Amino acid sequence: MTLIYLPLDRLSISKTNMRYAKRAPDVSDILPTVRRRGVIQTLLVRPCAAPPETDNASDGNYYEIVAGARRFHAAALVAAETGEAEPLPCRILAEGDDAAAIEASIIENVARRDPDEVQQWESFVRLVKEGRSVADIATTFDLPELGVKRILALGNLSPRIRDLYRQEAIDRATVRHLTMASKSQQKAWLALHDSKEAYCPTGHQLKAWLFGGASIAVGHALFDLDSYSGAVVADLFGEGGYFADAESFWAAQRAAIEARRDAYLADGWSDVVLLDAGVYFHSWEYERASKRKGGRVYVEQRASGEISFHEGYVTAKEARALARGETSEQASKAPRPEISSTLQTYVDLHRHAAVRADLLGRPGLALRLMVAHAIHGSHLWRVSPDPRTIRAEAIADSIESSSAEAAFDTARRVVLAVLGADADSPSVTGGNGDDWSVATLFARLIELPDPIVLEIVALVIGETLASGSAVVEALGLELGTDMARHWQADDALFDSLRDREVLLAMVAEVAGDTAAAANKAEKGKTLKAIIRAHLDGADGRPKVEHWVPRWMAFPPSAYTERGGVGTVQAYAKIARPDPDPVPEPLPLAA
Repeated sequence: MTLIYLPLDRLSISKTNMRYAKRAPDVSDILPTVRRRGVIQTLLVRPCAAPPETDNASDGNYYEIVAGARRFHAAALVAAETGEAEPLPCRILAEGDDAAAIEASIIENVARRDPDEVQQWESFVRLVKEGRSVADIATTFDLPELGVKRILALGNLSPRIRDLYRQEAIDRATVRHLTMASKSQQKAWLALHDSKEAYCPTGHQLKAWLFGGASIAVGHALFDLDSYSGAVVADLFGEGGYFADAESFWAAQRAAIEARRDAYLADGWSDVVLLDAGVYFHSWEYERASKRKGGRVYVEQRASGEISFHEGYVTAKEARALARGETSEQASKAPRPEISSTLQTYVDLHRHAAVRADLLGRPGLALRLMVAHAIHGSHLWRVSPDPRTIRAEAIADSIESSSAEAAFDTARRVVLAVLGADADSPSVTGGNGDDWSVATLFARLIELPDPIVLEIVALVIGETLASGSAVVEALGLELGTDMARHWQADDALFDSLRDREVLLAMVAEVAGDTAAAANKAEKGKTLKAIIRAHLDGADGRPKVEHWVPRWMAFPPSAYTERGGVGTVQAYAKIARPDPDPVPEPLPLAA
């Protein structure tokens, strides 16, 4: 190629250039260097006709820029500032081969500033029109063919959505999910986007909007996908697909569950218990029992569509009662628990948030817990983040606004940035698409020093820590987690309190036994008001600092003899024997 120096007024941006657009590209990162030293790296150009706006095209040759648009724009800005326009160093490409020009533009630009998917799509489409196959494009740019096909699939988006993405009016997560939308859905979404009053879903909320509130992966189906008559769609960058209609999925999934249930009963199991949607199967509440001894199968179903079958269990209470010789009817009769399932979720999730926030400061402990998971396994160790199912909006808001959740989310964003992933991803674990494969993640981790890797381990363990489990109890005790440092009473707690006996015990805690006795006949609303007044220091009542309900403390305890508190039951599972003398180190080194 020939090297020449060309004045700015002889240059224009070629339509084969990846940076070709009516809007000038962002040059803020290179502008200081161009101001100080000028353009050093050569531009790639080829001869062209004079631009239409040129008054006299006979006074010299004109060239279009195949690669180097950002350098050209930066030089033009400097010329406007100084009043002096220095000629730019250029290499001349042969005329006529548009495909070669497009390839040169992409190769040079990819090495400098990553183009977005719309720019890649525009360039790849031009290559296809020039006769390049998908395989040729993949080979040229060292991309998988599937990746090239997904970029080309951006053509399924309406031009308006592509323009919004190019203008950075919508983010990458939003455009990724919009690739799953039908034309009518795209039109409806644009109407919401243009409206000043309507709410327009973006990012991960957009997926829920597209799927009517539930995005269910095809991997969770118990039935044969070949026989499924409903629609399955896939986003542009994801490996798997999703069911377009949640109701159709659950109809097929429930039929598959019933078939499994019939098979279990035919195989001799005493019963198959289908838990309500979103209700966890807590293993500490049950005892192992064989099929011959009356063990049941418990079926756990998640809003995500995932189904788990837990074979061979009876409740812990039934196991004890049956051992005493009581009948199954007597064994199954249980007293009313002192807190509701909604309040139990509130307690579990706040304590879960506090423990994993404290875990961030103990990466060595997190590493040991990771080894325990690797040896024994758990229902979360696939690896996937804890789903933290929350049915009550008030509890979701309470968890989201807590200081413990904020601390963990900040740490998550830092880790994602260190790993080179999207900082807005909802989790570090559970997969992050094609852009973050096991191989690239491993290569990145090799570069990081041990202290940073240990901090990443602590966060990964926090995400895969099962809320409401005995492990949370063990960790909270070992960490010395002080719930008062992470939590304070809010409306979600008081709205969930229903038990008068518990409320009276709480009044005694904050106001004293005398006040509790004096208000024994009062309604729950009055008792809550007394507790609130002491916590706020209002209505002339002395302010009580650092109050935490007994179930939420480490270790937890109950307010009544009735029990039924999940945290207390989980704590009871932790039986630590007297420590033995420290053993000699294992002979692991060769």
